[in-house]
Amino acid sequence: MPLLSDLLDNFWDTLMGHLVLVAFLLAVTDEHAVWRRLKKLPLLLPAPFIAVLLSVGLYAVPALRMVQYYIVSLAILAMCSFWVQWTWRLGFWQSFAATCMSGIFQVAESVLLMIPFRGTPLGESTPFAAVLGLYLCSGVAAALLLYRLKFGKWFRLLLESEPAPRRTALLLFALEAATEVLLRLVNGVQASFLIFYYLMAAAMVVLMAVLIVHLAQRFDTARKMQAQQDIIVQQRLYEQDLEIIRREVHTFRHDYKNLLAGLSQQAGEGEMEGLRNTLSELDVGFDQRLGRKIQASTQIGNLQLPEARSLLLSKLTAMREKGIDCRLEVLYPVVEVNMDVWDFVRCLGILTDNAMEAALDTEQPWVEIILLAQEGRVFLRISNSYINAIEPGKMWDYGWSTKGAGRGLGLAGYQHILENYPNISIGTSWENGVFVQEMTVEGRP
Repeated sequence: MPLLSDLLDNFWDTLMGHLVLVAFLLAVTDEHAVWRRLKKLPLLLPAPFIAVLLSVGLYAVPALRMVQYYIVSLAILAMCSFWVQWTWRLGFWQSFAATCMSGIFQVAESVLLMIPFRGTPLGESTPFAAVLGLYLCSGVAAALLLYRLKFGKWFRLLLESEPAPRRTALLLFALEAATEVLLRLVNGVQASFLIFYYLMAAAMVVLMAVLIVHLAQRFDTARKMQAQQDIIVQQRLYEQDLEIIRREVHTFRHDYKNLLAGLSQQAGEGEMEGLRNTLSELDVGFDQRLGRKIQASTQIGNLQLPEARSLLLSKLTAMREKGIDCRLEVLYPVVEVNMDVWDFVRCLGILTDNAMEAALDTEQPWVEIILLAQEGRVFLRISNSYINAIEPGKMWDYGWSTKGAGRGLGLAGYQHILENYPNISIGTSWENGVFVQEMTVEGRP
């Protein structure tokens, strides 16, 4: 049975391991709101205590002593994953992947920290508290290095771009398990081979990080290529609308003299009421045939962000096909937005998709999109018709939807994106069958 002093040492060692893991979590998720996450750290503190109790219980079963370390490590991984899911509001597989990636760096740091203390009995020449302090400081330093190298930016992109996050999570779990095995093997390595062992451990972790960045870059390249293809397709649709306008203008010009002749005759005969009715009908007909098309073409032309323009063109086309009346207003040229343009496109896509889906449930579906740019500020307002019940306390939860569980993935992701931009304010309102989402991007973040 382990001594009380051994249990206390195990507890402090496990606690430091959790703190280092949290430091790496902040780095791999490219977290900017650090203090907001750290405020929820106390809910993770029972995990080291539970891990120590589990270790003692497994030690009491002789048949499980060989796998005691791996079972405890798996339990810690699960507890941390659930904490990340609650703290970051991610899906389980995304949380599990982030925890595994952080665990890889945390275990690798433990392996490399053994280099200066190899063969040195702790407590004799080196106090145990000093080792734990060095462990925590080196972990924080390594996490800061990852943060400066923008590793988290690529890793977050991989998590959010992957259509099946479970595959990424399982891959990272296998890599994390490999580093755990590597840590356990150090005690069996002969002294003459230790330098090669440590070099292999460091090279393995570096290769893992390079693999993750490479996968993320491939997803990013594929996304940009898809966006370029969308731009080409939507540009063709844009040109088709212009061709329709040209034909309508040509037809209107052909009938222009006949229309004037009819109007002149009515004016000469003093039929002022009939003249007004005819002019009103002409105005309505022109607006239906040409006015809206010309207005839409002008408005979309004011949006000078190719990525966002491509998205809106595709959404407008989809709404037209689904019978949704869509009104678009871009009153002034929008040439830049003070956030990552792809994050802006994702936010725009999420809000537009939600508006389309909600509007389709109404008898007369409509969606209105307003973009206003003035003095470096970009204001986005998307409103739509709706009839479903709204639950303010749940609408931002991952997986919640008015149409059932597991469908509401958009707004949670939308909120997660905005957490990295303190210069953005949002608003949500609903009244009398109108649901409104607003987003204002101020100056530089």
